[in-house]
Amino acid sequence: MQNETTASTLSGYPMLAILPLTVLTGVAGTLILGGVAIKILSLIVALLALVCLAGFYMVAPNEGRVLQLFGQYVGTDRALGLRWANPFYSKQRVSLRIRNFESGQLKVNDSAGNPIEIAAVVVWRVVDTAEAVFEVDDYEDYVAIQSEAAIRNMATSYPYDDHEGESITLRGSANEIGDILKAEVQDRLGKAGVEVLEARISHLAYAPEIASAMLQRQQASAIVAARGKIVEGAVSMVEAALAQLTERQIIDLDAQSKASMVSNLLVILCSDRAAQPVVNSGTAPG
Repeated sequence: MQNETTASTLSGYPMLAILPLTVLTGVAGTLILGGVAIKILSLIVALLALVCLAGFYMVAPNEGRVLQLFGQYVGTDRALGLRWANPFYSKQRVSLRIRNFESGQLKVNDSAGNPIEIAAVVVWRVVDTAEAVFEVDDYEDYVAIQSEAAIRNMATSYPYDDHEGESITLRGSANEIGDILKAEVQDRLGKAGVEVLEARISHLAYAPEIASAMLQRQQASAIVAARGKIVEGAVSMVEAALAQLTERQIIDLDAQSKASMVSNLLVILCSDRAAQPVVNSGTAPG
Protein backbone atom coordinates (compact mmCIF):
# COMPACT_ATOMS: atom_id res chain seq x y z
CA MET A 1 0.00 0.00 0.00
CA GLN A 2 1.36 3.40 -1.03
CA ASN A 3 1.12 6.01 1.73
CA GLU A 4 1.44 9.74 1.28
CA THR A 5 4.83 11.40 1.74
CA THR A 6 5.81 15.07 1.47
CA ALA A 7 7.53 15.98 -1.78
CA SER A 8 10.66 18.12 -1.85
CA THR A 9 9.72 21.19 -3.89
CA LEU A 10 10.58 24.88 -4.04
CA SER A 11 8.64 28.09 -3.81
CA GLY A 12 7.89 29.30 -7.31
CA TYR A 13 8.43 33.00 -6.66
CA PRO A 14 12.27 33.01 -6.55
CA MET A 15 12.34 30.67 -9.54
CA LEU A 16 9.97 33.03 -11.37
CA ALA A 17 12.74 35.64 -11.25
CA ILE A 18 15.72 33.34 -11.76
CA LEU A 19 14.60 31.29 -14.77
CA PRO A 20 13.52 34.13 -17.10
CA LEU A 21 16.74 35.96 -16.24
CA THR A 22 18.72 32.82 -17.08
CA VAL A 23 16.93 32.49 -20.42
CA LEU A 24 17.69 36.12 -21.31
CA THR A 25 21.32 35.73 -20.24
CA GLY A 26 21.75 32.64 -22.39
CA VAL A 27 20.17 34.28 -25.41
CA ALA A 28 22.28 37.41 -24.94
CA GLY A 29 25.43 35.33 -24.59
CA THR A 30 24.63 33.52 -27.81
CA LEU A 31 24.19 36.78 -29.70
CA ILE A 32 26.89 38.94 -28.15
CA LEU A 33 29.77 36.80 -26.90
CA GLY A 34 32.41 35.54 -29.31
CA GLY A 35 33.59 31.99 -29.77
CA VAL A 36 31.61 29.02 -30.96
CA ALA A 37 31.96 27.07 -27.71
CA ILE A 38 30.66 29.95 -25.62
CA LYS A 39 27.74 30.48 -28.00
CA ILE A 40 26.82 26.78 -27.81
CA LEU A 41 27.10 26.82 -24.00
CA SER A 42 24.93 29.94 -23.77
CA LEU A 43 22.34 28.33 -26.05
CA ILE A 44 22.27 25.17 -23.93
CA VAL A 45 21.78 27.24 -20.75
CA ALA A 46 18.91 29.14 -22.38
CA LEU A 47 17.23 25.92 -23.55
CA LEU A 48 17.57 24.30 -20.11
CA ALA A 49 16.06 27.39 -18.50
CA LEU A 50 13.16 27.23 -20.95
CA VAL A 51 12.58 23.57 -20.07
CA CYS A 52 12.63 24.43 -16.37
CA LEU A 53 9.76 26.85 -16.91
CA ALA A 54 7.54 23.76 -17.20
CA GLY A 55 8.18 23.07 -13.51
CA PHE A 56 5.81 25.80 -12.32
CA TYR A 57 2.39 24.87 -10.90
CA MET A 58 -0.19 26.26 -8.50
CA VAL A 59 -1.52 24.70 -5.30
CA ALA A 60 -4.87 26.10 -4.12
CA PRO A 61 -6.18 25.91 -0.53
CA ASN A 62 -7.36 22.40 0.42
CA GLU A 63 -5.61 20.90 -2.56
CA GLY A 64 -2.65 18.60 -3.09
CA ARG A 65 -0.43 17.77 -6.05
CA VAL A 66 0.69 14.18 -6.45
CA LEU A 67 4.13 14.19 -8.11
CA GLN A 68 5.43 11.30 -10.21
CA LEU A 69 8.64 10.84 -12.15
CA PHE A 70 8.19 8.40 -15.03
CA GLY A 71 5.56 6.45 -13.08
CA GLN A 72 7.44 6.52 -9.76
CA TYR A 73 5.68 8.26 -6.86
CA VAL A 74 7.85 11.10 -5.60
CA GLY A 75 5.58 12.70 -3.00
CA THR A 76 2.69 15.08 -2.48
CA ASP A 77 2.96 18.85 -2.29
CA ARG A 78 0.33 20.59 -0.12
CA ALA A 79 2.14 23.94 0.23
CA LEU A 80 -0.02 26.82 -1.00
CA GLY A 81 0.69 29.21 -3.83
CA LEU A 82 3.09 29.15 -6.77
CA ARG A 83 5.42 26.15 -6.58
CA TRP A 84 8.28 24.76 -8.63
CA ALA A 85 9.51 21.20 -8.99
CA ASN A 86 11.41 19.07 -11.46
CA PRO A 87 9.87 19.88 -14.87
CA PHE A 88 9.76 16.17 -15.68
CA TYR A 89 7.43 15.48 -12.76
CA SER A 90 3.80 14.84 -13.58
CA LYS A 91 1.62 16.84 -11.22
CA GLN A 92 -1.84 15.40 -10.58
CA ARG A 93 -4.31 17.62 -8.76
CA VAL A 94 -6.26 16.03 -5.87
CA SER A 95 -8.94 18.02 -4.04
CA LEU A 96 -8.86 17.80 -0.23
CA ARG A 97 -12.13 19.69 0.18
CA ILE A 98 -15.16 18.22 1.95
CA ARG A 99 -17.59 16.72 -0.55
CA ASN A 100 -21.06 15.23 -0.51
CA PHE A 101 -22.24 12.09 -2.21
CA GLU A 102 -26.01 11.65 -2.42
CA SER A 103 -27.16 8.27 -3.57
CA GLY A 104 -30.18 7.80 -5.75
CA GLN A 105 -33.29 6.16 -4.36
CA LEU A 106 -32.36 2.50 -3.98
CA LYS A 107 -35.05 -0.19 -3.87
CA VAL A 108 -34.16 -2.97 -1.43
CA ASN A 109 -35.84 -5.35 1.01
CA ASP A 110 -35.47 -4.66 4.72
CA SER A 111 -34.69 -7.42 7.22
CA ALA A 112 -38.40 -8.31 7.39
CA GLY A 113 -38.56 -8.75 3.62
CA ASN A 114 -40.59 -5.59 2.95
CA PRO A 115 -39.58 -3.68 -0.21
CA ILE A 116 -38.49 -0.14 0.66
CA GLU A 117 -36.95 2.88 -1.03
CA ILE A 118 -33.90 4.38 0.66
CA ALA A 119 -31.35 7.09 -0.12
CA ALA A 120 -28.51 8.55 1.93
CA VAL A 121 -25.99 11.39 1.98
CA VAL A 122 -22.32 10.66 2.68
CA VAL A 123 -19.98 13.53 3.60
CA TRP A 124 -16.35 12.68 2.81
CA ARG A 125 -12.91 14.02 1.96
CA VAL A 126 -9.53 12.71 0.83
CA VAL A 127 -6.97 12.47 3.63
CA ASP A 128 -4.25 10.41 1.89
CA THR A 129 -3.62 11.51 -1.69
CA ALA A 130 -1.30 8.61 -2.50
CA GLU A 131 -3.87 5.99 -1.53
CA ALA A 132 -6.61 7.86 -3.40
CA VAL A 133 -4.56 7.95 -6.61
CA PHE A 134 -2.71 4.63 -6.54
CA GLU A 135 -4.90 2.18 -4.60
CA VAL A 136 -8.07 2.57 -6.69
CA ASP A 137 -8.67 3.37 -10.35
CA ASP A 138 -11.01 6.34 -9.78
CA TYR A 139 -11.56 7.29 -6.15
CA GLU A 140 -14.69 9.36 -6.86
CA ASP A 141 -16.42 6.44 -8.60
CA TYR A 142 -15.15 4.17 -5.84
CA VAL A 143 -16.79 6.38 -3.21
CA ALA A 144 -20.10 6.32 -5.10
CA ILE A 145 -20.18 2.56 -5.70
CA GLN A 146 -19.02 1.51 -2.24
CA SER A 147 -21.37 3.97 -0.52
CA GLU A 148 -24.36 2.55 -2.38
CA ALA A 149 -23.23 -0.98 -1.53
CA ALA A 150 -22.99 -0.04 2.16
CA ILE A 151 -26.45 1.55 2.08
CA ARG A 152 -27.95 -1.58 0.54
CA ASN A 153 -26.24 -3.85 3.06
CA MET A 154 -27.32 -1.70 6.01
CA ALA A 155 -30.92 -1.47 4.77
CA THR A 156 -31.22 -5.26 4.52
CA SER A 157 -29.90 -5.70 8.07
CA TYR A 158 -32.63 -3.76 9.91
CA PRO A 159 -36.43 -3.53 9.71
CA TYR A 160 -38.16 -0.44 8.39
CA ASP A 161 -40.24 -0.26 11.56
CA ASP A 162 -40.70 -2.27 14.74
CA HIS A 163 -44.24 -2.03 16.03
CA GLU A 164 -43.15 -3.35 19.41
CA GLY A 165 -40.46 -0.68 19.68
CA GLU A 166 -37.77 -2.98 21.04
CA SER A 167 -35.09 -2.96 18.32
CA ILE A 168 -33.16 -0.59 16.07
CA THR A 169 -35.20 0.40 13.02
CA LEU A 170 -34.49 2.41 9.90
CA ARG A 171 -37.34 4.83 10.63
CA GLY A 172 -37.19 5.16 14.39
CA SER A 173 -33.44 5.06 15.12
CA ALA A 174 -32.01 7.78 12.89
CA ASN A 175 -28.91 8.51 14.99
CA GLU A 176 -27.98 4.87 15.53
CA ILE A 177 -28.54 4.01 11.87
CA GLY A 178 -26.45 7.02 10.81
CA ASP A 179 -23.55 5.90 13.01
CA ILE A 180 -23.79 2.33 11.71
CA LEU A 181 -23.85 3.52 8.11
CA LYS A 182 -20.90 5.85 8.68
CA ALA A 183 -18.83 3.03 10.18
CA GLU A 184 -19.63 0.66 7.31
CA VAL A 185 -18.87 3.23 4.61
CA GLN A 186 -15.61 4.18 6.34
CA ASP A 187 -14.58 0.53 6.50
CA ARG A 188 -15.06 0.26 2.74
CA LEU A 189 -13.42 3.57 1.80
CA GLY A 190 -10.47 3.56 4.20
CA LYS A 191 -8.23 1.77 1.71
CA ALA A 192 -8.82 4.58 -0.81
CA GLY A 193 -7.47 7.28 1.52
CA VAL A 194 -10.94 8.68 2.20
CA GLU A 195 -12.35 9.83 5.55
CA VAL A 196 -16.11 9.69 6.08
CA LEU A 197 -17.28 12.65 8.17
CA GLU A 198 -21.01 11.91 8.26
CA ALA A 199 -23.60 9.57 6.80
CA ARG A 200 -27.34 10.11 7.10
CA ILE A 201 -30.48 8.71 5.50
CA SER A 202 -32.07 11.37 3.28
CA HIS A 203 -35.08 9.40 1.98
CA LEU A 204 -36.94 6.43 3.43
CA ALA A 205 -40.30 5.04 2.37
CA TYR A 206 -42.09 1.81 1.64
CA ALA A 207 -42.09 0.81 -2.02
CA PRO A 208 -45.22 1.98 -3.87
CA GLU A 209 -46.63 -1.54 -4.23
CA ILE A 210 -46.98 -1.97 -0.45
CA ALA A 211 -47.15 1.64 0.72
CA SER A 212 -50.96 1.67 1.00
CA ALA A 213 -51.11 -1.57 3.00
CA MET A 214 -48.32 -0.45 5.32
CA LEU A 215 -50.03 2.91 5.86
CA GLN A 216 -53.18 1.10 6.97
CA ARG A 217 -51.07 -1.03 9.29
CA GLN A 218 -49.43 2.03 10.82
CA GLN A 219 -52.81 3.71 11.24
CA ALA A 220 -54.22 0.60 12.91
CA SER A 221 -51.25 0.44 15.28
CA ALA A 222 -51.69 4.11 16.12
CA ILE A 223 -55.41 3.60 16.80
CA VAL A 224 -54.70 0.61 19.05
CA ALA A 225 -52.08 2.56 20.98
CA ALA A 226 -54.42 5.55 21.36
CA ARG A 227 -57.28 3.32 22.53
CA GLY A 228 -54.99 1.78 25.10
CA LYS A 229 -54.18 5.20 26.51
CA ILE A 230 -57.86 6.14 26.56
CA VAL A 231 -58.85 2.95 28.40
CA GLU A 232 -56.02 3.39 30.88
CA GLY A 233 -57.13 6.94 31.63
CA ALA A 234 -60.81 5.96 31.81
CA VAL A 235 -60.11 3.20 34.34
CA SER A 236 -58.18 5.66 36.50
CA MET A 237 -61.05 8.17 36.35
CA VAL A 238 -63.68 5.56 37.25
CA GLU A 239 -61.55 4.30 40.11
CA ALA A 240 -61.15 7.85 41.42
CA ALA A 241 -64.91 8.49 41.12
CA LEU A 242 -65.82 5.35 43.08
CA ALA A 243 -63.21 6.13 45.72
CA GLN A 244 -64.55 9.65 46.24
CA LEU A 245 -68.19 8.48 46.40
CA THR A 246 -67.26 5.92 49.02
CA GLU A 247 -65.03 8.29 50.97
CA ARG A 248 -67.58 11.10 51.12
CA GLN A 249 -70.47 8.69 51.68
CA ILE A 250 -72.53 10.51 49.07
CA ILE A 251 -74.36 7.35 48.06
CA ASP A 252 -74.26 3.74 49.12
CA LEU A 253 -73.78 1.53 46.08
CA ASP A 254 -74.05 -2.23 46.09
CA ALA A 255 -71.93 -4.43 43.82
CA GLN A 256 -74.49 -4.47 41.01
CA SER A 257 -74.85 -0.69 41.07
CA LYS A 258 -71.09 -0.24 41.05
CA ALA A 259 -70.77 -2.58 38.09
CA SER A 260 -73.48 -0.67 36.22
CA MET A 261 -71.83 2.65 37.02
CA VAL A 262 -68.42 1.41 35.92
CA SER A 263 -69.88 0.09 32.68
CA ASN A 264 -71.67 3.35 31.91
CA LEU A 265 -68.65 5.53 32.73
CA LEU A 266 -66.32 3.41 30.62
CA VAL A 267 -68.71 3.59 27.68
CA ILE A 268 -68.90 7.37 27.99
CA LEU A 269 -65.16 7.90 28.46
CA CYS A 270 -64.00 5.43 25.81
CA SER A 271 -66.53 6.27 23.12
CA ASP A 272 -65.37 8.30 20.13
CA ARG A 273 -68.79 9.95 19.91
CA ALA A 274 -70.69 12.22 22.27
CA ALA A 275 -72.80 10.23 24.75
CA GLN A 276 -76.58 10.70 24.78
CA PRO A 277 -77.74 10.76 28.43
CA VAL A 278 -80.82 8.74 29.44
CA VAL A 279 -82.62 9.95 32.56
CA ASN A 280 -83.85 7.14 34.79
CA SER A 281 -87.07 8.28 36.49
CA GLY A 282 -87.38 5.12 38.56
CA THR A 283 -86.50 4.57 42.16
CA ALA A 284 -82.84 4.87 43.09
CA PRO A 285 -81.30 1.73 44.54
CA GLY A 286 -81.73 1.48 48.20
